[in-house]
Amino acid sequence: QLQASGGGLVRTGGSLRLSCTASGLSFSAYGMGWFRQVPGKEREFVSVISATGTTWYADSMRGRSTISRDNAKSTVYLEMRFLGPKDTAVYYCAAGQGPLRSIVRQDAVAYWGKGTQVTVSS
Repeated sequence: QLQASGGGLVRTGGSLRLSCTASGLSFSAYGMGWFRQVPGKEREFVSVISATGTTWYADSMRGRSTISRDNAKSTVYLEMRFLGPKDTAVYYCAAGQGPLRSIVRQDAVAYWGKGTQVTVSS
């Protein structure tokens, strides 16, 4: 299971750190990703970190977000800065194995968290 937390209401320009804690899986063996979804749109990739620490970011988040993981705590983090209204969405964490591009495409995602709402007010 994946349990995401850290969402909330923040003003434009603010920051948030999302957390996702895993249980029941060998966390260190999985690539961990963050995705987001707004009503009426498809779920989109935000960021991913491989089991060995390689990181990828969506163009929209590159330079203002940082993904990290703590294998000892089975937790992945997503720190987001300079948030704007377009970042408003439900954020989901995911765990997968295989090439990062397959996790990004969601083909290789084995587990999904329930999501945490991020709302950015203008």
